[in-house]
Amino acid sequence: MSETTDAGARAGSGGDAEDRHFVYFADPMCSWCYGFSPTIKTLSDTFADRLGLRIVVGGLRAGNTQAMRPQDREYIQGAWTRVGKASGRPFDHAFFDREHFVYDTEPACRAVVTARTLEAGSELAMMSAISTAFYANNRDTTDPATLIDIAAEQGHDRAAFQETFDAADTRNATLQDFYFSQQSGVQGFPCLVVGEDTQGYTIVTNGFRAIDGMVEGIERWLASQTG
Repeated sequence: MSETTDAGARAGSGGDAEDRHFVYFADPMCSWCYGFSPTIKTLSDTFADRLGLRIVVGGLRAGNTQAMRPQDREYIQGAWTRVGKASGRPFDHAFFDREHFVYDTEPACRAVVTARTLEAGSELAMMSAISTAFYANNRDTTDPATLIDIAAEQGHDRAAFQETFDAADTRNATLQDFYFSQQSGVQGFPCLVVGEDTQGYTIVTNGFRAIDGMVEGIERWLASQTG
């Protein structure tokens, strides 16, 4: 955790200890983010009283309109296999029996932003629920109806969620997340940084990483910031 970055440089609003936080750049339909989801949950829980968490949805394949081709299926299936081996997370490969599937991640990202809009702090659980629905349960998370079902399962009011999901302000907020991720120089997901806006940010991980040693590394970073 020695490399510094300006990623997330506008994510905070002050310069004291209360402003230190994680910025997590991810996409709910990114397989490596799915593999990383238990780790980010552990880190968020472990440091909840000392570090806030901001989630920035990345738009991995946002706006894609092309149905998966055979070569796309082969590439994605290989990635799922690698993520499963690295993370131990389950995948339902019946997904690859789908015909004419369009891998558009914008609706899933917008659902995370919707959760954040309706209840600050609920977005990590929503992201995890979408990822699990897609990867482990073979649910179509490009379908807004499915996303609204998942939101209801997470305790959100169905009508309020749908109204906010469809709102122009939510679409714009989602695009702002995509833009912020790009402007921050993030080139892959997951990406996790920690810090605050006046002093900058330190990379925790740029890509999937197991939890081993991460808590201790963040503790050392926190200790280095005191005094």
